[in-house]
Amino acid sequence: MDVYLPIANLSVNGLVIVALGALTGVLSGLFGVGGGFLTTPLLIFYGVPPTVAAASASTQVTGASVSGVLAHNRRGGVDYQMGAVTVVGGMLGSGVGAVLFRFFQSIGQIDTVISILYVVMLGAIGTLMAREAWGALRASKNAERPRPAKRRHHPLVAALPGRWRFYRSGLYISPLAPLILGAGVGVLTMLMGVGGGFILVPAMLYILGMSAGVVVGTSLFNILFVTIVTTMMHALTTKAVDLVLAALLLLGSVSGAQIGTQLAQKAKPETLRLVLAGLVLLIALRMLYGLGVKPDEIYTVTPL
Repeated sequence: MDVYLPIANLSVNGLVIVALGALTGVLSGLFGVGGGFLTTPLLIFYGVPPTVAAASASTQVTGASVSGVLAHNRRGGVDYQMGAVTVVGGMLGSGVGAVLFRFFQSIGQIDTVISILYVVMLGAIGTLMAREAWGALRASKNAERPRPAKRRHHPLVAALPGRWRFYRSGLYISPLAPLILGAGVGVLTMLMGVGGGFILVPAMLYILGMSAGVVVGTSLFNILFVTIVTTMMHALTTKAVDLVLAALLLLGSVSGAQIGTQLAQKAKPETLRLVLAGLVLLIALRMLYGLGVKPDEIYTVTPL
């Protein structure tokens, strides 16, 4: 089933794109992440220009985050005060990211920048995830009880001025910390087309010291609004959002999320994290390989 993508200016198999969206949905249901950090490189491998892949993936992540926020809200798993601060930071970061995106696009290096960012980010995150999952598997195999981690914020966070009380998260910290964190995620969302949950969730846990019960819901709340702003900025500045591509991805992710939720109830969390880490590292290696190989045709597609 061939479908023409007007912004990407190419025909694709619609079923393949829906399948990629379904994979994103499965990951969302399994791990509580948007999945955009895998959708964009997979679209690039399929032949979609990196600029269009990054802009359209952020649109799809917006839709996939809505149901997640509603589900976590029903059980009180969203810190709206913390989420509002990170959203403000994300909006500021999206503006900075838009300027960087246009700059690298103007000098013809945006495709390379996106690929390099993915290699660095996926390589680092995949390695950390693999180490944590392997350690947890070894502990469970040896019938050892994992030592509970102490929940406290980073010393740099404690040094920031002007503290607020975030009651739902159980924190008394400066709002500058989540503001800066949100800004960083906003920049990455604009450049890479990711929701940022794969960075925001561990950062909220280990840097801000948030309660684990509200981390995923608050992260999805941030992702929802930041990707909306990012999509609007892409549509107004880079003009790289392909709504046909985003609709196909969203169609797959809706059904995939249901499958992922069912799988999450049956499989061991340590095994799932190890599988995801392997997939992330495999994609990082594939993108690294692509950076060093001469393409068949040396050109890039720049939306008008």
